[in-house]
Amino acid sequence: MFWKYVRYEEKEKLIYSTIQKRDENDNKIDVEIKFNVGDLRRVLDLGDADDDPTIVSERLCKGLWCIMGFEGNVNGKFLKSMFSRPYMFLIHCIVHALSHRKGAYDEPLDYIMNIITCLVLNRPYNISQVLFDHLIDNIRGEKYIM
Repeated sequence: MFWKYVRYEEKEKLIYSTIQKRDENDNKIDVEIKFNVGDLRRVLDLGDADDDPTIVSERLCKGLWCIMGFEGNVNGKFLKSMFSRPYMFLIHCIVHALSHRKGAYDEPLDYIMNIITCLVLNRPYNISQVLFDHLIDNIRGEKYIM
């Protein structure tokens, strides 16, 4: 029911939706919910902050790939199968948990590599903003995130 009546207000930066709930007399009532990235951050408690970055420099990512045992061309196409086994498993888990793709799980997208880079280097990352942006993309019908 959430996705049936959902909308995003750009000016207010809020997601609105209507869901059905039962009251104390077991009657169905419509309840409007609204939330922003701050609400998402508070509920999920991912430990990020509003001023944490959502993009990591490409140089930092590629340097980390070498440390992670990447065996391909750093400037070419990279696949998770080109990493050492422990990092291949980490990339596999994150890609399956956060990717909006329905297939092609061997080639992580840029935002996934940003997340992995920050996880491995123990750097702050604004994952709540990334998730909120994907919710907005889903509302607009552009992408899908699991």
